[in-house]
Amino acid sequence: MAGLFQDATKQANPLGTAIRTQGSGKYTFGLALSAGLAGLLYGYDTVSISGAIEFLRARYGLSTVMEGFVISSIMIGAIAGAAAAGFLSDKFGRRRILIIGGGFFFVAAIWSALTAGPIDLIISRMVGGYGIGLTAALAVTYITESAPTNIRGLLSFSYQMLAVCGIFLTNVINYIIASYGSHSWDVNVGWRWMLGLGAIPAAAFLLAMLCSPESPRFLIQVGRTEEGFAVLEHILGTERARLRTDDISASVKLEHEMSKEFHDLFRPGLRKALVIGIFLAVFNQFIGMNAISYYGPVMFADLGFGGDTEFLASASVGGVELVATVIGMYLIDMFGRKRLMEIGTGLMCAFALCIAAAYAMGSSLLTLVFVMAFTASFAFSMGPIPWIVIPELFPTYLRGRATGLCVMCLLFANWVIAQFTPMMIDGWGGGISFLIFSALNLVCLLGIIALVPETMGRTLEEIEHLWQPKTDMAAAKYALSSADANIRHAEATLRRVENERLQAMGIMTMAERSRIAAQKKVFALEAEQRAREQQRKTAAAASEAAAEAVEEPASVREAGEAGMDETVPMSDIAWPTTIGSPETNMAAMQASPSTDEMLPDDRKPGQTYRTEDEREAQAIDRALDSLDSFIKD
Repeated sequence: MAGLFQDATKQANPLGTAIRTQGSGKYTFGLALSAGLAGLLYGYDTVSISGAIEFLRARYGLSTVMEGFVISSIMIGAIAGAAAAGFLSDKFGRRRILIIGGGFFFVAAIWSALTAGPIDLIISRMVGGYGIGLTAALAVTYITESAPTNIRGLLSFSYQMLAVCGIFLTNVINYIIASYGSHSWDVNVGWRWMLGLGAIPAAAFLLAMLCSPESPRFLIQVGRTEEGFAVLEHILGTERARLRTDDISASVKLEHEMSKEFHDLFRPGLRKALVIGIFLAVFNQFIGMNAISYYGPVMFADLGFGGDTEFLASASVGGVELVATVIGMYLIDMFGRKRLMEIGTGLMCAFALCIAAAYAMGSSLLTLVFVMAFTASFAFSMGPIPWIVIPELFPTYLRGRATGLCVMCLLFANWVIAQFTPMMIDGWGGGISFLIFSALNLVCLLGIIALVPETMGRTLEEIEHLWQPKTDMAAAKYALSSADANIRHAEATLRRVENERLQAMGIMTMAERSRIAAQKKVFALEAEQRAREQQRKTAAAASEAAAEAVEEPASVREAGEAGMDETVPMSDIAWPTTIGSPETNMAAMQASPSTDEMLPDDRKPGQTYRTEDEREAQAIDRALDSLDSFIKD
């Protein structure tokens, strides 16, 4: 992964002459994957403690209250980390704080595996929680600020997908560890492996972020425009990166003119955005999914699963969640954030009622089936989408702090669920508990319909304009900024159209030249073909003429043969005077060249015969020619 970001981070002159016609998908997905690994940490911790808590209870004799505190202690540290993340990231940058958060979790994972008592374990989990708070608040913010608008939802989904991967893999690891040794080994050693293996995803996250660039919007916000452009150029391509850099710069300028204080979150406009963000954050936890994640093995054990099969049931639930999350990745930029949350929340409300009914019936199998359906509904809706929408709601200069505040509320709700779910299940039973979760899902559905806007397809700059204060001055400044943005976009469109026109003219010119060259080649090939055809016809005619010249009439040949069959003494032949006497002719024949030296009409001087048959045929032809001459004379 280290090689994904070298071009951007080592580019000496990002505004130079090198032009990228389009962005790099490999680079963009590398950014999202690197930050999304923070979700792996969150998912691993969510489930690793659920596998270890049964053995921790046996080892330390934990009460119900203490058991809840061991599980929820990590959220105390996470709340503190989320509260600080926004202020730290707006000052020092998203990437640097993400690295620090990963380091906290790495140390805490090893510390948790080496603890000697419950207090020691609680402190180590608070340290790890602080790291989770830092990373959870900023990972999706980092992805949101780096992603192209058309796939921002898909890339932001990577955080939740990796969180679900962490949940699924941790369930499998817990099952393997629990079934590896005896119950005594699990109580003394097994739980240490469950907690300590969290150092592996923490190390992967640290390595990935060390190789990643800073968020481009943060770079532009703090005046490092060329560095921000360099990152955007790799994501969007040169032309779109220039336009987006101008938009972000103008948006930051407008934000500074309006105000840039934290209390802006509580003024009209942004106050509504803050209410929506906190609402989504709280109900991400209150709808009941974390009760299953934290206490799934305990719930399934109470329902009759035994012999470590409760861990296998939890792993099955995690597998369903992973599949549904992948499906949600492809739906979010197609159906929209709001619609998916409405559908998912409605289904969760119905399946929570079904879980309550299965509890009342005492059917462990039906409970498992409805828990899987509930989990699948959560995985493509209220699981990932609040993490995506919350950073989208706020302007750049407040995004880190506002997101941190919302995530702090989310983690506080998580702590409430972790702390009080065992009390609810022990005191009221699983049926009543899930009836309460069903009612909370109904409240969540109504809130989504009434409050949450659709952010799909909008740039972050367009979304933040939804919350501008409704004063005349603010409206005028917003109108001016919007007009400038429209002019920039129109100019960019004109440049693009002009470039496309020039490219089309160039293509037409080259095509016409290629057409002329191809036509000339066709004419040349046709002329050559005609010449070869004429040459072939001429050669054929010459061959026929030669054959006719060599071939003699059959009557003449028969007459010659008949004359040769009669033996006539040489002295009785009346030789013509023009030929000469027999003695003279015989002397001439003896002086004439031998048949081996005679050349056929179609041979060149100096060319020899190839076969004996050829020489014999030539001698016969010459003898017949002499006989023909003799007869004619």
